[in-house]
Amino acid sequence: MPQKAGSRPCPPPRGPGAAGVGTAFGTFGELLQGALPEKDGDFLVTLPVARWTRAAFRPDPDADGLVVRPAWKRKALRLARMIVEEEAPRPVGGELTVHSLIPEGKGLASSSADLVATARAVGRALGLAMPAARIERFLARIEPTDGVLYPGIVAFHHRSVRLRAVLGSLPAMAVVGIDEGGAVDTVDFNRAPKPFTAADRHEYARLLDRLAGAVRSRDLAEVGRVATRSALMNQSLRHKWSLEHMCGICREVGGLGVAVGHSGTTLGVLLDTADPAYPHRATAAAQACTGLAGGVAVYRTLSFPGVLGPAADLPVPA
Repeated sequence: MPQKAGSRPCPPPRGPGAAGVGTAFGTFGELLQGALPEKDGDFLVTLPVARWTRAAFRPDPDADGLVVRPAWKRKALRLARMIVEEEAPRPVGGELTVHSLIPEGKGLASSSADLVATARAVGRALGLAMPAARIERFLARIEPTDGVLYPGIVAFHHRSVRLRAVLGSLPAMAVVGIDEGGAVDTVDFNRAPKPFTAADRHEYARLLDRLAGAVRSRDLAEVGRVATRSALMNQSLRHKWSLEHMCGICREVGGLGVAVGHSGTTLGVLLDTADPAYPHRATAAAQACTGLAGGVAVYRTLSFPGVLGPAADLPVPA
């Protein structure tokens, strides 16, 4: 059975006016996204990658309210205000700074990472416990949210913002990815009705069972097959013109499968970095992808050895 993740409180602030810092990772789209045959069955399965958001919140007793840098991070500012107004023992002003290496509007969980990092930063600065369940309740009032507040690969109900299960962790993979261009408003995408049939919902349930078993047995080939099937099923919701080409590249280079940002513009070939032929496969995939789209990027997935319990705020690599 998949294990539920717990949470742990934030440490107390270091002193008056001390900045609190929080981080959150992004994802390369999702391994699986669809709807299950149950009420509020919309769900996704995360694919964590080593792209990060870092937020810092510095309380200022002389400040008149809160500000955010850069100014366009308005959702993060809204969240910080909610936490301060509802959780702080007294009125607090200050500055929130959000720095992210996650491209926006591409289906890489940039907005979710901003919000999770912000909640952790504000909690640390004010000495407020910010367990995952509390962060979920705040995020549910802002927008549909990815499962990046939990370590590992998780099944997450993104529209109702609640954890379904922690599936576990996988050996490291690489994703040779492309961006079809443009940007997608995730909120609008999730608000739109999804024309899933009963047969679709039952297939998504079978795919989730397959994926949970594959993560448990660390079967990367099966993970790739499920990811590819999910990408193909998503074509009726948000068509990607390059998906057929990417599937062909994956077959040619001996990749595991194709992962996509279901509500975004990214697609990528999954590769096993422990495969002795990995350097050759990665080079071949990057060359083929360059001929398909202009910008090609390689993402490394995150592994979480031994992490199936408390939700950890992970350090950003230097």
